[in-house]
Amino acid sequence: MALTIPDERHRWRCGHCGNLTRFDVVRRARTREFWHVDLAGAPEVEGLEILEEELDEVSCRWCGNGDRIEVIARPQPGHEGDSPHDVGGV
Repeated sequence: MALTIPDERHRWRCGHCGNLTRFDVVRRARTREFWHVDLAGAPEVEGLEILEEELDEVSCRWCGNGDRIEVIARPQPGHEGDSPHDVGGV
């Protein structure tokens, strides 16, 4: 399965341990940035646009597994199972 970054309607889940919240992510990005350099020469990035992005690796922070990361639907507000206490074993 190809790795994808979840959109606003999806999230990652570790199929091994059930983790929904902690992942180690390795990605490459080509960006356009707006840098504001103050008079002392210290730069600060004030704007960022991602032009290209490639996901190399995702692994579960809890169990270390990277072979069973799934993209699943996020719960919708007002639906059963939205409470953090409804997540099994977490």
